Amino acid sequence: MPRPMTVAEKILAAHAGLDEVRPGQLVECDLDLVLANDITAPIAIDVFRELGATEVFDRDRVCLVPDHYAPNKDIKSAEQTKKMRDFAHEQKIRHYWEQGCAGIEHALLPEQGVVVPGDLVIGADSHTCTYGALGAFSTGVGSTDAGVGLATGRAWFKVPPTIKFEIEGELADGATAKDIILYIIGLIGVDGALYQAMEFTGSTIRNLSMEGRMCISNMAIEAGGKAGIIEVDDVARAWLEGRTERPYVEYHADVDAEYARVIRIDAADIKPCVSWPHLPSNTHLVEESRHIQIDQAVIGSCTNGRIEDMRAAAEVLAGRRVNENVRCIVIPATQAVFKQCMAEGLAETFIDAGCVFSTPTCGPCLGGYMGILAAGERCVSTTNRNFVGRMGDPTSEVYLASPAVAAASAVAGHIALPSDL
Repeated sequence: MPRPMTVAEKILAAHAGLDEVRPGQLVECDLDLVLANDITAPIAIDVFRELGATEVFDRDRVCLVPDHYAPNKDIKSAEQTKKMRDFAHEQKIRHYWEQGCAGIEHALLPEQGVVVPGDLVIGADSHTCTYGALGAFSTGVGSTDAGVGLATGRAWFKVPPTIKFEIEGELADGATAKDIILYIIGLIGVDGALYQAMEFTGSTIRNLSMEGRMCISNMAIEAGGKAGIIEVDDVARAWLEGRTERPYVEYHADVDAEYARVIRIDAADIKPCVSWPHLPSNTHLVEESRHIQIDQAVIGSCTNGRIEDMRAAAEVLAGRRVNENVRCIVIPATQAVFKQCMAEGLAETFIDAGCVFSTPTCGPCLGGYMGILAAGERCVSTTNRNFVGRMGDPTSEVYLASPAVAAASAVAGHIALPSDL
């Protein structure tokens, strides 16, 4: 009989062709998907060529998405995306989305049914851990590993130990999935789960939408996590219905699986919060942050650019105007979300409130474009990182928050709750 295992261990064992694995064990695994974007794909393509490879391991299991500097902001970014585009056409890559049909990769792939439960995914982008919300083991890698993956369809892993987060009960008023993950990162620190899988469970998680779950898994990397996994349940199954024809395997942790730690959290203790500069772990309650004046608000990204996030922001902005001292930039994560915003009247709400309403792009999240901060400026953002210079000048500041808090802050001119308006 194999030893009792966690979800992460079961997925790695299955893809390594082993009955069981243990934390710390080195395994070589078959991959279900290899992902890269317009920043990382060109380097991975160079590695692919250096290996002497002429064909990718499987045209149906490579995903290339232009999203970071796309639509192209300058000549260099145009050259980057052209290199990826030419490779995609040369290799007849099935999952390549041209600008105008794409979106932010970590919202796009689940939306399009490309990732399914039980998958083993590597992506040359740290927030590849998003797909753990679907019960997959997905993790970010360097472009070199991605290049090898393109050629071989295989990768080495050191089996990570798993930390289980049991979150039970109802959230406090105004608290969201974003507040859950910011609370956890504040609790354990940015290296609290270093090279460990984070498994999220409990009644609070089960009651979240798929959008909320993806927000939590997305930011596992901000605690150092190798993966952020949520077991498949009826919510996930219903969400997957009609999105994919791929068969999938559900992996569930054994009752007596061994965990590095089990952290139990009462959901009532989680209140709307903001991560102050310059670490996601520097969390403070919103009610302790009202004195902080802002110059910009960004609502979007692979963390909070899905339709649920757009609706939450629009509910706050409806009938209100963005403060005259603030720029508010709203970026739906995919073209499908963009269209839904138009169909539901959310786009009109944003524009009437005085927001910039943009085509899907990572844009300002990584300091790319569409919202760069000048010296000393402050931004409240629904993105995932607030490191020094992340969104512009090294003296600028980024405060991480939920869509509702970001929208309320845009109206108030300072960090605020919707109930403050």
